[in-house]
Amino acid sequence: MQKFVINKNQQSNGDHEIHNATTGCVFMPNPENQINLGYHNSCKEAVSYAKKQYSDSRINGCYYCCRACHTS
Repeated sequence: MQKFVINKNQQSNGDHEIHNATTGCVFMPNPENQINLGYHNSCKEAVSYAKKQYSDSRINGCYYCCRACHTS
């Protein structure tokens, strides 16, 4: 299982991006801007979990570390 975080700050398009904290990412948000999503088997599980927790936010996977979940 891998650990995922979500960026508290919105991207310019309004998305809150999910990042893989286990593999790391050059675009990982600063620690104070990260919300821990816990451990999941895939980015798809992490996105699904985040959408349930933050249903009023747009959630997207990072193009660089969660490409399978990047949609916009």
